[in-house]
Amino acid sequence: MIQNVYELAMSRIEILFREFDNIYVSFSGGKDSSVLLNLCIQYIRDNNLNVKIGVFHMDYEIQYKDTLQYVDRVLRTNSDIIEVYRVCVPFKVITCTSMYQTYWRPWDDDYKDCWVREMPPDCYTKEDFPFYSNEIWDYDFQTLFSQWYHQLKKAKRTCCLVGIRTQESYHRWKTIYGNRRCFMYRNLRWTRELTETTTDTIYNAYVIYDWLTTDIWTANGRFKWDYNHLYDLYYQAGVSLEKQRVASPFISEAQDNLYLYRALDPDMWGKMMCRVNGVNFTAIYGNTSAVARYKAVLPKGHTWESYMHFLLSTLPEATRLNYLKKLSVSINFWRTKGGCLSDETIRQLQKLGIKIEVDTTNYQTTKHAVRMEYQDDIDLRDFKNLPSFKRMCVCILKNDHLCKYMGFALTKKEIENKKKVMDFYQSVYQCKTT
Repeated sequence: MIQNVYELAMSRIEILFREFDNIYVSFSGGKDSSVLLNLCIQYIRDNNLNVKIGVFHMDYEIQYKDTLQYVDRVLRTNSDIIEVYRVCVPFKVITCTSMYQTYWRPWDDDYKDCWVREMPPDCYTKEDFPFYSNEIWDYDFQTLFSQWYHQLKKAKRTCCLVGIRTQESYHRWKTIYGNRRCFMYRNLRWTRELTETTTDTIYNAYVIYDWLTTDIWTANGRFKWDYNHLYDLYYQAGVSLEKQRVASPFISEAQDNLYLYRALDPDMWGKMMCRVNGVNFTAIYGNTSAVARYKAVLPKGHTWESYMHFLLSTLPEATRLNYLKKLSVSINFWRTKGGCLSDETIRQLQKLGIKIEVDTTNYQTTKHAVRMEYQDDIDLRDFKNLPSFKRMCVCILKNDHLCKYMGFALTKKEIENKKKVMDFYQSVYQCKTT
């Protein structure tokens, strides 16, 4: 019998409650995590389970008023079956609104006079977490929280339920369908091992990964679940269903909708402009070619290489050196190792007369390693994955300090810093268990 996505999700939740003695939901206040939490609550009540489920909410200080009100409502209700972990911690959060500021910190004590609101009562602060350090990023905090929570509950198996759907992005699709069976829990494709230690058994589970946006709203309507009414305002403002997201307002994915704060939540808008550098500029130009939205425009009299050097000359020294270092690494990579390209892209490069060297690769892929020099511009469909000075210009215009647009992951230094934080927590964990 063919099951619909609701029935599949409930069967997955049943497996998790049978296999894991400790479960919590990562809840942002967005439509996906909200439906995920409602599914779990419904499962517990329908089956009369004598259990409580954890609700982990990372409070980023700056959010729409409707989102804050919705989160407050959710955390107040169902208190008989949920345990609330509302976290107000000054971890680093990436920002793409400024050439001067690569990150900001919610609830930063140094800027307490500029907080956009008071810290909510009964929240967890940095003093509650022995693993906290000033170098920790928000995405690292999520992993470390899972270990802290696992230890707090003295659990055998801990599962964090995350509301991501493959429809949202290719990166999320790879999370589910990537060839990583060894990291799954009992070969369940919608699970991933979260920790790399032998002492902890902690997994993420993505039980609504195959849902569509329309499925989310069908469930809300059919079961009459409460939801974030910010989405009503989004709809009235003409934002398409696929672009209606609740996220940190300063990341690159939120740039083109940042201006909506001004119309939908003017009180918050006035406060957030004083909180993070470059907010007003991004609101005005975040949906234009000034920040390479949709396309980057080359000024007359420039090549992309000369335009890149002009853009670099306008930046603060630290920011300029960061981009130059990324560029140097990328140039050396394409000269010595080469990027993995498809046969079709290789044929198109050869047709354009671009000099390339094609070799085999050790990666598990049908693509080939291609070594080549940086080009000024490459007018091909696979442009984003090819080395060009235009691509570097796009990163600079977007204030993409990590150069994610160029495919950069964490640097060696960033990985080392992350490892130091993880090692520090592990030492604390071991001391408490011996």
